Amino acid sequence: MSKLVTIYGGSGFVGRYIARRMARAGWRVRVAVRRPNEAMFVKPYGVVGQVEPVFCNIRDDASVAAVMQDADAVVNCVGVLSERGRNSFDAVQAEGAARIARIAAGQGVGRMVHVSAIGADAESDSAYSRTKAAGEAAVLEHMPGAVILRPSIIFGPEDQFFNRFAAMTRMGPFLPIAHAATRFQPVYVDDVAKAAELGVTGGAAPGVYELGGPRVASFRALMQTMLEVIQRRRIVIGMPVWVARIMAGVLDLVQFVSFGLVPNAILTRDQLRNLARDNVVDEGARGFDALGIVPTAMDSVLPEYLWKFRPAGQYAELMKSGRRLRP
Repeated sequence: MSKLVTIYGGSGFVGRYIARRMARAGWRVRVAVRRPNEAMFVKPYGVVGQVEPVFCNIRDDASVAAVMQDADAVVNCVGVLSERGRNSFDAVQAEGAARIARIAAGQGVGRMVHVSAIGADAESDSAYSRTKAAGEAAVLEHMPGAVILRPSIIFGPEDQFFNRFAAMTRMGPFLPIAHAATRFQPVYVDDVAKAAELGVTGGAAPGVYELGGPRVASFRALMQTMLEVIQRRRIVIGMPVWVARIMAGVLDLVQFVSFGLVPNAILTRDQLRNLARDNVVDEGARGFDALGIVPTAMDSVLPEYLWKFRPAGQYAELMKSGRRLRP
């Protein structure tokens, strides 16, 4: 019988790519999610019955243990960019990761891959980064042979970075950003999935890997690249830090007084603290080279999914060609 991997958060942005790769590698894939009915799109990744979405609440021991039963490997992709209700940074990224690792050790699971993030730091002033670090520490405590992946900003068709800012360009001639000089090293989502596959199959040695793409660029430079791809002229404005703090504070307050009914999906105070630090691979850190992976360049991928934000959408290139034919 083929081996079984349980992927927590397997229908999310990164998780779905890992699920697809593991199915192609011949593994049975159990996709553990909060809403299985919304994850049915993963079933065609394999043959009938090979990929199955199942309910799981990572805040509950029994739920985590049930979906891990008989698994040969586990992957944890669960994370949150902002807190909402019971899904706090601590509950999801620290306690949730610890729970998965502890139960995996108790059930004798052979391998574990944990998706963290560059910038994970127990001393950070960002709760997101602190809980990422706490999650890593817990995973290594219970599963010392685990593979931990720390990607920089991840890009791909379903990303919440380029898609989000490209959508903002429809609202006016200005594109405001905070900490415009902060450097990023965007990494393609399927490259991260490939690294996770190596971790599951034993092709990666245990330990921490920092994953970044071939280009390091400032926040402002990335926005300029995006504007070129979507063929829009916008003025990128680097907001003063004090203005960004006021905006983030007001948005957080609105979420708080509305009891989460109006979530802050624009900019939180914690995200602002994170943006103040460069998000690039540390010098000397193990990365794609150690895994034998050549990272994919942004320029070869962004046009494949950002075309919908062009003024002429899918017809942009056709109209461009037509203009050349005019006498």
